[in-house]
Amino acid sequence: MWYGFVSLPIFQFLVVRWIYRLLIWARLLWQVSRLELTLVPTHPDRAGGLGFLSNVLYAFLPLAVAFGALLAGNLANRILYAGAKLPEFKMQIAAAVIFLVLIFVGPLLVFGGRIAQVKRTGLLEYGALAQRYVRDFDTKWLRGGVEANETPLGSEDIQSLADLANSFEVIRTMRMAPVAVQDIILVALSVLLPIAPLLLTVMPLEQLLKLVFGLLR
Repeated sequence: MWYGFVSLPIFQFLVVRWIYRLLIWARLLWQVSRLELTLVPTHPDRAGGLGFLSNVLYAFLPLAVAFGALLAGNLANRILYAGAKLPEFKMQIAAAVIFLVLIFVGPLLVFGGRIAQVKRTGLLEYGALAQRYVRDFDTKWLRGGVEANETPLGSEDIQSLADLANSFEVIRTMRMAPVAVQDIILVALSVLLPIAPLLLTVMPLEQLLKLVFGLLR
């Protein structure tokens, strides 16, 4: 009676409430992505200046842990009372992790097209700028264009060449979404965290600790 009329309705209310929040967040990002954003291809966050949006994923980590706990409880019932083994559910666990990562990270992918466009434009523009600069640099320092009393040691030309190369490399390595790999890994680990204690049904705690410490070395 308590489960049917109290616990389950409260749980369903919280789940629907969070889904509603995720939908609002996704709609907001979609509307923002339709704006004429002034993205800078050389921004150090490698997302044109949108990298700060990945910080929102930290707000979803408790929700990821909650869904992981829900999955862990379901698996624990099957393991403890139905005689199942944890390795039997590896595909279900992987699918759940991928699904939840897509739910939390997916809304940020709406900026992929805009970032890709900025990257292409940046490569063309900075590529042309780099071509002009390296041509002038080559003419000056390697083809006899340098003055007799000028030395390459401490020259601003070399530093400018290095800065231009760094800027071009930033553009070349731009991400297609304002989210880093470590952010995705963090969400995945948050889902797996409540499932980790179920490893004790597969191996003893001492052996598990040895395995963990061995990986950390």
